[in-house]
Amino acid sequence: MAVEDISIDRIVTRLLDRPPVLSGREQLVPDWRPSAPPDRPPVPAAVLLALVERPEGYTVLYTERSSRLRSHSGQIAFPGGKLDPGDADAADAALREAGEEVGLLRSEARVLGFMPTYFTGTNYLITPVVAVVSPSAPFVPNPDEVQAVFEVPFARVIRKESYSTYSIRRDGREHRTWQIDHEGHVIWGITANLTRQFRDLVLGEGPS
Repeated sequence: MAVEDISIDRIVTRLLDRPPVLSGREQLVPDWRPSAPPDRPPVPAAVLLALVERPEGYTVLYTERSSRLRSHSGQIAFPGGKLDPGDADAADAALREAGEEVGLLRSEARVLGFMPTYFTGTNYLITPVVAVVSPSAPFVPNPDEVQAVFEVPFARVIRKESYSTYSIRRDGREHRTWQIDHEGHVIWGITANLTRQFRDLVLGEGPS
């Protein structure tokens, strides 16, 4: 399917209209299995997959995490984080985090829907929130959390040829994730996997 044939209306039909019900860990399959299973319930989290309206077409928003952070410093991520007690739902959490991380205004975002949850080997249960964003000003990274902000054309995200695989060893075992290289940025791990799941969902394709 050509990218010009993929409308926002089509994307909406592929998404859940409300956040999925969060399951207990015993019902979930993680993206990799740690040698010692966590001894606590999964931590609910949300990320924002923002389709940014640009004159040349839609782009997808990514951040490069600050080198000051203790975990996953320098890695590429979607805006997002853990759900706080004051968050109404996953969309509320994702938009709050995006505001804190890159200055995204809630008034400039329209939530389209939700993707199925993604369970990580580190015990996070992530709800991806898909939204259209019409920014009136540049995104500004919060230096305490974000080192850089960049966007990848939606057309590139949709192309199957954009994806390769990335290998990493954990607990003596090889683990593979999707990978996307874009203008010096290497997107891998959870973020690349979610990007690929979004692509497959939009096109109506099963996991590759």
